Amino acid sequence: MKTLLLLFGLLLTQQLFATKTIHVFVALCDNENQGIVPVPPKIGNGKDPDNNLYWGCGYGVRSFLKLKTKDWIYQGKLESSNRYILERVLFKHATKDVYLLADAYDGIAIKPCIEDFLKASNGQEKHTIKYKEKELHFGGGSDLLAYVGHDGLMDFQVDVDFKQAPDKKRDVIILACYSKSYFAPHIREAGANPILWTTHLMAPEAYTLKAAIDGWINNETGAQIDERAAQTYNTYQKCGIKGARNLFTTGF
Repeated sequence: MKTLLLLFGLLLTQQLFATKTIHVFVALCDNENQGIVPVPPKIGNGKDPDNNLYWGCGYGVRSFLKLKTKDWIYQGKLESSNRYILERVLFKHATKDVYLLADAYDGIAIKPCIEDFLKASNGQEKHTIKYKEKELHFGGGSDLLAYVGHDGLMDFQVDVDFKQAPDKKRDVIILACYSKSYFAPHIREAGANPILWTTHLMAPEAYTLKAAIDGWINNETGAQIDERAAQTYNTYQKCGIKGARNLFTTGF
């Protein structure tokens, strides 16, 4: 019995202090190839990460995490063998053993981006990145997965073969318009846990992503993460806290 307790305690300690990984899939905003209300051409070019609304602009994922928060330390660009990914960047949390990998997909490749996100949510397509003597597990090996961008499921059907029994239930965040309505059947089939998604139109900017991730890192409940997202969204969008609370939701 003592041996079993010791082994259980060791396993629990390893889980508590293990490196955590987050993989963010960003479909670059694209006026020409996505069913969106057009934005100014410079920020709506799906082949230009540096100026894209969801990536290089001030509230884009790369720029916001790199320049507007001290919680995430930019580690640099990484290569990717995925032909749809125009830029891949790695961040490390300033105080926690947590790494975040963000991929900017060509805007015309929004369907492959969403399919890759859904496969990873199901524990598929795991890949390991060796970085500073660490092996970091992303894709289907991630602990948290997020999708940021236009809700492409309004425009097309995805083609994903889900495994019936993933090795664990992964947490997911989906920042896109009406994401619960459109993504719910797929996330349920993937066996994932939606800690934050949306019920209405929204601006999928990185301040909301960061707020949700902050709550996840702190082991908060879905309801607490939901409230964090609403408070943050209202701070930036000035939409009223009631409207912000109605916009975000957690779980099925």
